[in-house]
Formats: sequence, C-alpha cells, structure tokens
Amino acid sequence: MFYSPEERGFSVQSTLTFSEDHELFREAVREFVAHEVTPHYPEWEQAHIMPRSIWQAAGEAGVLGLAVPEEFGGAQLPDYEYQLVLTQELATVGGYGFALAVHLQQDLVLPYLLAYGTHEQKERWLPQMVSGDLVTSCAFTEPGAGSDLRACRTSAVRDENSYLLNGQKTFIGSGISGDAALVLARTDGSSERASEDSFSLFFVEKSEGYTPGRQLDKMGIRASDTAELFFENVRVPAENLIGEPGQGLTYIKQHLPQARLAIAAASAVISRTTLNATLEYVKERKVFGSRVADFQNTRFELANALMNTELSELYVARAIAAFNAGELTAEDAAKAKVFASEKACTITDRCLQLFGGYGYINEHPAAQAFLAARLLPIFGGTNELLRDSIGFDLLAE
Repeated sequence: MFYSPEERGFSVQSTLTFSEDHELFREAVREFVAHEVTPHYPEWEQAHIMPRSIWQAAGEAGVLGLAVPEEFGGAQLPDYEYQLVLTQELATVGGYGFALAVHLQQDLVLPYLLAYGTHEQKERWLPQMVSGDLVTSCAFTEPGAGSDLRACRTSAVRDENSYLLNGQKTFIGSGISGDAALVLARTDGSSERASEDSFSLFFVEKSEGYTPGRQLDKMGIRASDTAELFFENVRVPAENLIGEPGQGLTYIKQHLPQARLAIAAASAVISRTTLNATLEYVKERKVFGSRVADFQNTRFELANALMNTELSELYVARAIAAFNAGELTAEDAAKAKVFASEKACTITDRCLQLFGGYGYINEHPAAQAFLAARLLPIFGGTNELLRDSIGFDLLAE
C-alpha cells in the first residue's frame, strides 16, 4: 500500500473539488478502508482473490450501490463524485483489486438493472447487491471477439418459459467469486457476426451448467479474481431477460459513457496518488549525499507528472459534470478515457523510475500502481478502437 489513512502526512491535493457532503462520505469510506481493507489487502494479493466478507463489510459501511434508490436499500446518490471519492480512498492505500471489483458491479452491471430492470427484478437483486450478499460480474467479452461485441457467439435460445444459454466468456472480473453475471448473448439464432438487434442481456445466476474456468494469472490488480466462464445448457428463466429482446447492444451503447468515465476517473486517481507518494519519497531518499528531489531531472519528471495529472483531473471533472447533467456522450467519455489512461501509464512509469530498485519489486506500491495503470488503456474498449471512434465522429460532423 502507499499510506494508511493514519500514516499519510499529506492530503490528496487535487484539482477536483468536493462538497461538504462528499467529504462526510469520504470519512465513512476512509474508516471502512482502514479497518476492512488495509490490514488484509496483502493477503488478498497473495491469494489472488478476496473473501466474501469484504463485500458484506462494504455493504454495512454503505459504500455499495450508491446510485440505487432508497426503496431498494441504496443511498440514492447518482452524483458520480461519490464513486470518485471511493476510488480515491481505495487507491490511496493501493486497494486496486477491490476498486476494480466494485467498479465492475457499480458501473457495468447496476446501470442496466436500474435503467431497464422491471420492478420485480429490482426488488429481487438490488437489495442483495447493496448489502454485499450478491456479487456480480459483467460477462460481455469472448475469446476471439474482444471489443468486437457483434462477434460474440454465446447463444440464448427460447425454450418455453426459459432460455437455454450456451457459450464462453473470458477476462471476467469476479468470475470465480461472483454469484451472477450480466451476460450478452445472441438471441437471433445465427452464428456469424451479427446485426445490432441480434443480442440480448440476461442476468444469469449460478446454476447447473454455469462453470467458472481457471483463474487467469494477471500482471497486476491480483487481489481481484479474473476467469473464464462456461455456459452449457444453462436454463435461464425468461424473467431474467433485462429489458427487451434484441436490444442488448443498444443498451450497452447507451451506457458506454459511464463505463468510460469510470476508467478515466480511476486513471486520474492513480496518477495523483502515485505522484503524491513519489513526492514524499524523493524528499527523503538521498543519493550521493543529496536528496533525489534535489536533482534537476527529478524536478523535470515531477513537473511533467504534475501537469499531466492536472490535465487528466480537469478532463475528468468536466466529464463528471456532463454525466451528472445527463449530457456525457460516448465520444466525450472516450476522449477522457484515452487521455487519462495513457497519462496514468506514463506517470506511473516515470515515478517508478524515481523509486529506483525498490520500484521494481512487485510488492512495492510503485510497481503495483504501474501494473494497475497498464490495464486501463485496454479495459473498457482498447484505446486504439476508441481513437478510431473519436476520429469517425469528428469527420462525420
């Protein structure tokens, strides 16, 4: 970890601003992180999985399902800055694995239930997700398809009052520890790359034929489990269909802004947290009788890191304001995601260099930040594909 809340001698100096209510929420999050995350996180990194108890503890602390309405047990806080506060506090102690797991549930599963779920579906699942008794995965990606969701082959065939689900998903966060998955499946009966109305979304609970595969050995963020999922004649009740049949890809497009905003926000947070930790280190570490901070190269590196961090934060602040107003487009969110994620990779790389040999040790916070940041240009749609989308949108104007 970087610093526990008690140990850190600095505040997160950010261009992002927060209200008094946000700061009250931060105090609650900080207490939860200090008692439930910080003491145990190294064990979770070694085990490559987190215990279910952390989810229940998070539920008791009120940090899950922030946007869920009060009638379903949530805090009814759709303002994305609350989620940003949670991400900041987890990143400050190096809790990237839990931050990722929470992001997968709160940014990639919950929005679909909130927007398209029936009242009965919300009553059934949302209170359990808020309490931490139900852990979910987002199962869109498949081997050979990646970001090209139209190439997905997982099928769901109607059989009276249910669907028979068959297929395979990969790179699924909480794939082993999760209880259910939001699954994208083709419902048009075809097997080739299909049209937009060929896919539907299903909330699939673990049952016979729903089998997690091997745990994938990731470079970083190792406390969160990632796995393949196999579905073999899984009988999914028809009432587990989310929204209308054939609208799966349309729904995903509508919620791309939140997914991309979450990655941009995480990128800015990792940049700021790593920069702050590096500042503390170079002021104390001496080489040849001088502090590392006293070398001109160090000042150049820190100046670049600071400017790029502040630019990322400004990008994120603008995106959050647009999201809260219901005006964030997929393209604008993509711009923030591409810029902030690539700057996070550069900043963590250059800061790691200033830690010297220590930064190369996997258990060191600088190494963990570097490895965590490296996921961000890939996750949620590769930056190459997002650049193409941004350019296409620009030329279409």
